[in-house]
Amino acid sequence: MLLIQPGAHDADDGHGHAHDHEGHDEQAEKGPHNGRLLTDGKFAVEITIYERGVPPQFRVYAYESGKPIPPDQVELVIKLHRLGGRVDEFTFSPAADYLKGDKVVEEPHSFDVEVQAQYRSRSHKWKYATYEGRVTLTSQMAEEVGIETLTAGPATIRSSLRLPGQITLNTNRLAHVVPRLSGVTTKVNKNLGDYVKAGEVLASIESREFAEATAEYVEAVHKLEYAQLAFVRAQDLWKQKITPDMEYHTARHALEEAEIGKQVAAQKLLSLGLVQTELEMLAKEPEGEVVPFRVRSPLPESSLTRFDIKAPLDGQIIERHITLGEAVRADADVFVIADLSTVWVEIMVYADDVPSVHAGQTVVVRSASVGGEATGRIWFVSPIIGEETRSARAIVELPNPEGLWRPGLFVTAEILADEIELPLAVSLDAIQTLRDWTVVFVNYGDIFEARPLELGRRDDRWAEVLSGLSPGERYASTNSFILKADVGKSGATHDH
Repeated sequence: MLLIQPGAHDADDGHGHAHDHEGHDEQAEKGPHNGRLLTDGKFAVEITIYERGVPPQFRVYAYESGKPIPPDQVELVIKLHRLGGRVDEFTFSPAADYLKGDKVVEEPHSFDVEVQAQYRSRSHKWKYATYEGRVTLTSQMAEEVGIETLTAGPATIRSSLRLPGQITLNTNRLAHVVPRLSGVTTKVNKNLGDYVKAGEVLASIESREFAEATAEYVEAVHKLEYAQLAFVRAQDLWKQKITPDMEYHTARHALEEAEIGKQVAAQKLLSLGLVQTELEMLAKEPEGEVVPFRVRSPLPESSLTRFDIKAPLDGQIIERHITLGEAVRADADVFVIADLSTVWVEIMVYADDVPSVHAGQTVVVRSASVGGEATGRIWFVSPIIGEETRSARAIVELPNPEGLWRPGLFVTAEILADEIELPLAVSLDAIQTLRDWTVVFVNYGDIFEARPLELGRRDDRWAEVLSGLSPGERYASTNSFILKADVGKSGATHDH
């Protein structure tokens, strides 16, 4: 049988007319404000702790022969001796008809109280005890019920988040193939599902626009050849002083214009996807220094109207929208090619979790359908929270060499944070909820007392302590619910 610490829950517990403890000492004398009344001859003080709409504060009323005394005539000091040796000292100043303590009376309101008052050159002293949330338990009894203790100190946590996600295409390795010219399909070389290499011909079309562009290029090369020939002749005659300067400069200007025209015509074809070797097949332009004569290369045997649609990257054809004999527009999506050697995982990050997620974090992706897991890293976290989903997108690039991770598949993503060294932590198994507090039960000798904590970061083993506990204090780490239950049965706490 556990024993509640004797003398627990005195009448006011310092909560005066605001809140009284349950299970209090009925023999404690009460004052007009429902606080503990301490008397010494004709002089008396009434100790209350007021906490209606404000943090708990001492309010002390002074009396002589039962009549109120102006608070500015009394000097007062209260010392609270808490479990573990901590002493909180309060000084007081007048406020309305009472003396107000200079700081908050921290929870728990469980302490030995020492009161010192000075009135009309006379000193008055009192001592009393008021406890809450205390349980007395010998080491043998603690062992019998399985209560163990740990020492509060540093710990290492590795936090993780488990969030829903979906496999999607890697849009950095996705291509919507458009002809860039209108025409009629004369050949389709690739089908849905085929794997292609960059530069492979997917289909061919007959295009009047392409014919015009190639003819313009061929003609531009021809004009350049003619301009070169004319320039060489003008230059020779000018050097022999047979022709005037004007004719020489005119021929030079015509050569420059022909070169510009050739370059413009070539750029039109290069923008359609042709390469330099294909331009040379259409017309061989002069190279090197200007020569007096150059024979035009013959035009290729293939029709100048045929335009080849080529794959821009390695990948698999996942959409095909072109058939033989079909008239296609210049901007029509005739093929969609995806490189599925990598895929993306789009993770739904809830608004509350966004501060914990950032680029570079390792993510373990799991799927029951695949029956396995894969690891990647977050490379993008959206700065925008969706209005409907109240979540942000985080994207992981996932290797997919065997093609197991298919776009559209729903997965679970576990985001692993870096290891964090906590200066002070407690075991999660030790934490209980008591009243509106989160507590652990600190242990000094045979006494266990509920200690309210402010907690921070945590993982599946440890929780960071921000306030309420000091390094080196021992606390019940297992079966602390037994202590909580005994406190509840005894009424050894007050209600707020």
